[in-house]
This record gives sequence, C-alpha cells and structure tokens, in this order.
Amino acid sequence: MPRLSKQEWEAEHNQYTARRHDQFRRAAEAVAAAFGELPEVRAVALFGSVARPPNLETTRRGWRLLHHAKDVDLAVWIDRLDDLAAMKRARVRALNKLLAEQNIGVAHHQVDVFLIEPETNRYLGRLCGFAACPKGHADCAVPGCGRAPFLKQHEDFEFYADALSPDRLVSLYVRHGTGG
Repeated sequence: MPRLSKQEWEAEHNQYTARRHDQFRRAAEAVAAAFGELPEVRAVALFGSVARPPNLETTRRGWRLLHHAKDVDLAVWIDRLDDLAAMKRARVRALNKLLAEQNIGVAHHQVDVFLIEPETNRYLGRLCGFAACPKGHADCAVPGCGRAPFLKQHEDFEFYADALSPDRLVSLYVRHGTGG
C-alpha cells in the first residue's frame, strides 16, 4: 500500500474530522429534540467546540489539521432534578434512533449534558452516565454527587459562566412560554 503524502494525509484527516463534526451536530439536534419532550426541560443549547465550525490548527510538526472534537456539550435548562433517569433514557433513545435511521454512531457518553438552573444560569451538575446511582465508583464519592439520582459532580470542576454567553451558544430547543 503506497504511503500518503503529508497533503493527502491532512486532506483525509480533515475530511474525516469535518464529517465527524457534522455527525456530532446531528447527535446534538437529536438529543435536544428528545429532551424537548420532557416537561422539566425549558431549553437546550449546544456549546463548546461543536457549536462552532472546526478551526484549522497547526501542530508542533507543522501539520494543518482541523480541530478534532471528542464529544458534544449540551447545556440544558431544567426546572427539576427528580427524574434524571428519564433524561438518560431519552438521550440513549435519540442516539439509538440516529444510528438506526442515519447510520450515525455517537455513544451516550460522548454527549455531555450540563444541567443549568433557569433564570440564574447556575450550573447544577452533569447528567451521569452510570447505570445506577450511586454506582460505588470513586467518582461517586465527590461531594454532592448523587444529591439527586444521576446528578454527577466532578471534583475541582468549575463551570465558567461565559460558556453560556449568547455568542458561544447554538440554541437547539426552547419551550414555548419560557425565556430559556
């Protein structure tokens, strides 16, 4: 098999990265639509690297490669935390449907769900990926983790408020009659 030139390898990598970025966007839209069916969800927005077109970066070796996103970051404004298991099921159903209908495979743990308090934009925690809460894993020992079932906390994690600035968000769902 012939070896690819630097330009050919960059082109292949960048095509793959652009395609994966598009798949992550579709996954974000599918999960947001599923979350929109839950009465406690007020709004869903995409933020982070998938919210923007992938940018070209230069590596230490001089390669010009598109930034490779590893996951999807969703901000979800939620009224209550008493049924996060339903949210977990909705995420899995949406991703399974996306795979079955469009052959786009994104794992549930690749869709990070940041739960936000409406009106204040206060970060509450993340939607946990474990099947049980508490799981008995070392991660579950973080203070506040599991305060509500499947509400995950990360040690020494600080959610920066500017992550929710309007210029960094792509709105995917807003419940009618709410400010989001």
